Amino acid sequence: MQGLGIPAVKDLVFVGGGHAHALVLLRWAMNPLPGVRLTVINPGAAAPYTGMLPGLIAGHYRRDEIMIDLLRLARQSGARAILDRATGIDRAARLVHLAGRPPIPYDLLSLDIGIGSDLPDIPGYADHAVAAKPLGHYAEAWEAFLARGLPAPHLVIIGGGIGGVELALASHHRLRGLGRAPVITVVDRGAEALPNIGRGARERLLHHAAAAGITFVTGAEAQAIGAGHVTLTTGQTLRSDFTLSVAGTRPQGWLATTGLALEKGFVRVGPSLQSSDPLIFAVGDCAHLSHAPRPKAGVFAVREAPVLFHNLRAALTGGAMKPYHPQRDYLKLVSTGGRGAVADKFGLRSGGAWLWRVKDRIDRRFMAMFAAGGPMAQPLPPEPRVEGLVEAMGPKPLCGGCGAKLGAEGLSAALAGLPAPSRPDVLSGRGDDAAVLRAGQGVQVITTDHLRALTEDARLMARIADYAEFRSWNSLFFFANQLFYQYILRVVGVLVFINQNMAKSRSKSGFGIWKTLYYFYGFHNQIIKIHGIGLA
Repeated sequence: MQGLGIPAVKDLVFVGGGHAHALVLLRWAMNPLPGVRLTVINPGAAAPYTGMLPGLIAGHYRRDEIMIDLLRLARQSGARAILDRATGIDRAARLVHLAGRPPIPYDLLSLDIGIGSDLPDIPGYADHAVAAKPLGHYAEAWEAFLARGLPAPHLVIIGGGIGGVELALASHHRLRGLGRAPVITVVDRGAEALPNIGRGARERLLHHAAAAGITFVTGAEAQAIGAGHVTLTTGQTLRSDFTLSVAGTRPQGWLATTGLALEKGFVRVGPSLQSSDPLIFAVGDCAHLSHAPRPKAGVFAVREAPVLFHNLRAALTGGAMKPYHPQRDYLKLVSTGGRGAVADKFGLRSGGAWLWRVKDRIDRRFMAMFAAGGPMAQPLPPEPRVEGLVEAMGPKPLCGGCGAKLGAEGLSAALAGLPAPSRPDVLSGRGDDAAVLRAGQGVQVITTDHLRALTEDARLMARIADYAEFRSWNSLFFFANQLFYQYILRVVGVLVFINQNMAKSRSKSGFGIWKTLYYFYGFHNQIIKIHGIGLA
């Protein structure tokens, strides 16, 4: 949001609420760039921190504890937040197309839209399985599954990498804690599970899996998924009450229509994090680092954030870019279901509660960065300043009032000095909140209302104003309803008389009265429907 007197001359648009974008929003709140209108587009008002997902499934965290509040970040950074899903980019017109509203223009664009782990090509997947990413549907399906209360549930987890094994252990811990006896099978198409982890950590994780009774089926893929079973390419059929996919790393399909250079569907970026179009950046799992390919992991998105922040500002101001050089390796802390973890780096082979406490502390410290309060304080104007300005711009928000209206006493006092209406057709006196005009044999009422903008999203503000107008119309139609039903009561005797006589003779006059009342009532309902459109 721009300060008073500073026009927005450039539109910077973030598509997606991934870790990198969330961290850039934090930095932007502390150091905004005047003249830039920042917009954040994301389907949901919050985004999950994936590092705490296994802890959520295991029951160690509540869902709200692992969610990054994007609306709060938008308020802090003065950004416009739009809750919608991107469906395409028109690079020639510089527009982002959305699923549920008109396109959003951009001068500079950044993508951080993550990936999916679904398997849409497998028959029955959409109806009988769930993907670990995105989180929202997985969390809801998991809670619904737990609520079924199956005493010995069968779970099939497709994908035997770190994520699949970690979620298998988390699922086992949660179910055992509820007194259930789960039967969990992990399926992987490779020759062995956990191929991309050090030998010591792999041995420890397999030991935990064996202790939990988790079995592995390798060298196989899911061929079809049904209600209560998974059929493998080997011909084996596994019973399954809950089927989870952690195997896919599928890019968003609409990226293929953008004309950007892609690598297996992911946006190719160079050291500056720019794509083949210099006006479009990409970070996180949706990006492919062409200069230094790395696996999909949240740690790289976190490290990309300061470079992205710098380079976006450089692109907007004509400054020099910084290169991003990802680390070759990083510490992997893998939870083991209970409050224990295994480390994969520096040759560590041990694990246990102390490593889980380290992981928990790291994760909570990361989330704490996003837990701060409201918008950043407004900078005070330079001196000299009028007395009382510092107090007025203190820590409290500047009040807009109820629609920024004046109170009745103040408004009456301000209007008291106005002359009386001089036109003969003006029937209302000075200070009234509506003009009453004589119009032929009747009267015409004209009123207006004003709302101070509550959001930078002009479309959302229009809907809020429409709702306020609807409330006014609703009051009017409530009064109209009373008149209508009073009218019905007054003529009920006439209607009964007509009804009795229509049985004997269908007179045209009788039918005309019925038809008139029918159309009047229908017209009244249609008006209500028209004024309800703005709330859809």
